Amino acid sequence: MSRLCEGRVVIVTGAGNGIGRFHALEFARQGAKVVVNDRGVERGGAGGSRTPADAVVAEIEAMGGEAVADHGDIADMASAEAMVQTAVDRFGTLDVLVNNAGIVRDRTLTNMTEEEWDDVIRVHLKGTFAPSRAAARYWKARAKAGEKLSARLVNTSSSSGLLGNIGQTNYGAAKAGIAGFTVIAAMELAPYGITVNAVAPGARTRMTEGLMAEPEGDFDPYDPAAISPLVAWLGSERSAGVTGQVFGSSGGLLSVYEGWNVGPTAELPRLWHAEEIDGAVRKLLAQSVRNPRLPQLDGA
Repeated sequence: MSRLCEGRVVIVTGAGNGIGRFHALEFARQGAKVVVNDRGVERGGAGGSRTPADAVVAEIEAMGGEAVADHGDIADMASAEAMVQTAVDRFGTLDVLVNNAGIVRDRTLTNMTEEEWDDVIRVHLKGTFAPSRAAARYWKARAKAGEKLSARLVNTSSSSGLLGNIGQTNYGAAKAGIAGFTVIAAMELAPYGITVNAVAPGARTRMTEGLMAEPEGDFDPYDPAAISPLVAWLGSERSAGVTGQVFGSSGGLLSVYEGWNVGPTAELPRLWHAEEIDGAVRKLLAQSVRNPRLPQLDGA
């Protein structure tokens, strides 16, 4: 049986540690050539080292695979362009981009600093936009030249953005933005043979340090390696026709987020009066699916 991504060329950002490292290793196991991007920063974004990316490249090469390190800043437009060019120069093409890199600067809204907001939004949201634009431009040019593509863009969202999580207005806003970005990019890029999907992982990594329970038996429901088979499948040709979706994944769990849909609706043949709103809204809420993470307040 041929491997899932035999001969495909993949970029994985933030691939020096955690989930990204497992993505890179899984793609290599599935026959892909991998550009391992990582700046080697700490959990909050400070510092920097070439060691994490270089170490993952060494792991892949020890497996008999092919990989090259990239240490560029994914939220810098020129660095993102250079990363795509690294894939093309080293391996002759690019088939898949996995936007995985991220940092956390958790703080409640009233205590969050401007820097904590800006840094997280920059790395997650702009760090998804910049590589995606570079890859999409490369793929679009090939498609316009008459080539039939099976290109794949895989982003990383989070339940923190899709369902909410206290202390993460910056992180959650970025991750919700990535989900919206995924849907719109899927619409725009479909004519060129490019699919765009996202994964919202649940895994024990340095990003979620202290949040995940330690496994009690042989099965670890928060094993970071559990996310990568889905990502490898999304990066393969077998995922053709699947686009604009956000998948949840942790341990043995796979799910599809259904996103923002228009739910219960009330309509009048005239404009609403303010005095009518209270009763109408409460009736609609009683008919709607409630986010279980939201607090239940008096008067609701």
